[in-house]
Amino acid sequence: MSGRKYFPNNWQKFKDAPDELFVPHMFCEVMDWKVAAWELPSNVCCLIREENLETKKVKEYVYQRAGAAEKKVAQLMKTDGIEFTVCTPEQIHFVSQLDIEDYEDQDDDEQEDV
Repeated sequence: MSGRKYFPNNWQKFKDAPDELFVPHMFCEVMDWKVAAWELPSNVCCLIREENLETKKVKEYVYQRAGAAEKKVAQLMKTDGIEFTVCTPEQIHFVSQLDIEDYEDQDDDEQEDV
Protein backbone atom coordinates (compact mmCIF):
# COMPACT_ATOMS: atom_id res chain seq x y z
CA MET A 1 0.00 0.00 0.00
CA SER A 2 2.52 2.55 -1.13
CA GLY A 3 1.39 6.13 -0.66
CA ARG A 4 -2.13 5.25 0.51
CA LYS A 5 -3.38 6.15 3.92
CA TYR A 6 -5.10 3.21 5.61
CA PHE A 7 -8.24 3.82 7.64
CA PRO A 8 -8.89 1.00 10.10
CA ASN A 9 -12.19 -0.82 9.91
CA ASN A 10 -13.92 -0.82 13.30
CA TRP A 11 -16.39 -3.59 12.56
CA GLN A 12 -15.62 -5.43 15.76
CA LYS A 13 -17.10 -2.56 17.84
CA PHE A 14 -20.41 -2.93 16.02
CA LYS A 15 -20.37 -6.72 16.17
CA ASP A 16 -19.77 -6.68 19.92
CA ALA A 17 -22.39 -3.97 20.64
CA PRO A 18 -25.61 -5.16 22.34
CA ASP A 19 -28.75 -5.45 20.20
CA GLU A 20 -30.49 -2.79 22.33
CA LEU A 21 -28.25 -0.09 20.80
CA PHE A 22 -29.71 -0.69 17.34
CA VAL A 23 -33.20 0.65 16.62
CA PRO A 24 -35.26 -1.77 14.51
CA HIS A 25 -36.96 -0.26 11.46
CA MET A 26 -39.95 -1.47 9.54
CA PHE A 27 -39.68 -1.93 5.77
CA CYS A 28 -42.02 1.00 5.02
CA GLU A 29 -39.88 3.32 7.19
CA VAL A 30 -36.76 2.43 5.26
CA MET A 31 -38.55 2.89 1.92
CA ASP A 32 -39.86 6.33 2.94
CA TRP A 33 -36.50 7.38 4.32
CA LYS A 34 -34.18 6.14 1.57
CA VAL A 35 -36.29 5.75 -1.56
CA ALA A 36 -38.99 8.41 -1.34
CA ALA A 37 -36.87 11.07 0.37
CA TRP A 38 -34.53 12.33 -2.33
CA GLU A 39 -32.78 15.63 -1.73
CA LEU A 40 -31.04 17.88 -4.22
CA PRO A 41 -28.32 20.29 -3.12
CA SER A 42 -29.52 23.88 -2.67
CA ASN A 43 -27.65 25.08 -5.77
CA VAL A 44 -29.41 22.51 -8.05
CA CYS A 45 -32.85 23.38 -9.40
CA CYS A 46 -33.32 20.34 -11.63
CA LEU A 47 -31.67 17.06 -12.59
CA ILE A 48 -32.56 15.29 -15.84
CA ARG A 49 -31.56 11.71 -16.61
CA GLU A 50 -31.92 10.62 -20.24
CA GLU A 51 -31.81 6.99 -21.40
CA ASN A 52 -31.34 5.97 -25.02
CA LEU A 53 -33.71 3.04 -25.60
CA GLU A 54 -31.53 1.44 -28.28
CA THR A 55 -28.06 1.71 -26.74
CA LYS A 56 -29.23 1.83 -23.09
CA LYS A 57 -26.72 4.64 -22.49
CA VAL A 58 -27.64 7.13 -19.79
CA LYS A 59 -26.77 10.83 -19.71
CA GLU A 60 -27.39 13.20 -16.81
CA TYR A 61 -27.88 16.93 -16.95
CA VAL A 62 -27.82 19.18 -13.88
CA TYR A 63 -29.31 22.67 -13.99
CA GLN A 64 -29.13 25.65 -11.66
CA ARG A 65 -31.73 27.68 -13.60
CA ALA A 66 -35.29 26.55 -14.33
CA GLY A 67 -35.31 28.19 -17.77
CA ALA A 68 -32.37 26.13 -18.99
CA ALA A 69 -33.98 22.93 -17.69
CA GLU A 70 -37.27 23.77 -19.43
CA LYS A 71 -35.43 24.23 -22.75
CA LYS A 72 -33.75 20.84 -22.31
CA VAL A 73 -37.08 19.15 -21.55
CA ALA A 74 -38.61 20.72 -24.68
CA GLN A 75 -35.68 19.41 -26.73
CA LEU A 76 -35.95 15.92 -25.23
CA MET A 77 -39.71 15.81 -25.90
CA LYS A 78 -38.93 16.13 -29.63
CA THR A 79 -36.20 13.45 -29.59
CA ASP A 80 -37.17 9.93 -30.68
CA GLY A 81 -35.89 6.77 -29.00
CA ILE A 82 -35.33 8.10 -25.49
CA GLU A 83 -36.95 8.15 -22.07
CA PHE A 84 -36.09 10.67 -19.42
CA THR A 85 -36.66 11.48 -15.77
CA VAL A 86 -36.89 15.01 -14.40
CA CYS A 87 -36.16 15.49 -10.72
CA THR A 88 -36.84 18.78 -8.92
CA PRO A 89 -36.77 19.39 -5.16
CA GLU A 90 -40.55 18.83 -5.08
CA GLN A 91 -41.27 16.10 -7.65
CA ILE A 92 -39.93 13.36 -9.90
CA HIS A 93 -41.44 12.87 -13.38
CA PHE A 94 -40.76 10.03 -15.80
CA VAL A 95 -41.45 10.70 -19.50
CA SER A 96 -41.53 7.91 -22.07
CA GLN A 97 -42.07 7.97 -25.83
CA LEU A 98 -45.00 5.62 -25.22
CA ASP A 99 -46.63 8.25 -23.00
CA ILE A 100 -46.18 10.92 -25.67
CA GLU A 101 -47.59 8.68 -28.43
CA ASP A 102 -50.61 7.74 -26.28
CA TYR A 103 -51.21 11.42 -25.52
CA GLU A 104 -51.04 12.37 -29.22
CA ASP A 105 -53.42 9.50 -30.11
CA GLN A 106 -55.83 10.70 -27.43
CA ASP A 107 -55.73 14.25 -28.85
CA ASP A 108 -56.44 12.94 -32.37
CA ASP A 109 -59.45 10.97 -31.08
CA GLU A 110 -60.85 14.02 -29.30
CA GLN A 111 -60.50 16.18 -32.42
CA GLU A 112 -62.35 13.59 -34.52
CA ASP A 113 -65.25 13.56 -32.02
CA VAL A 114 -65.80 17.31 -32.36
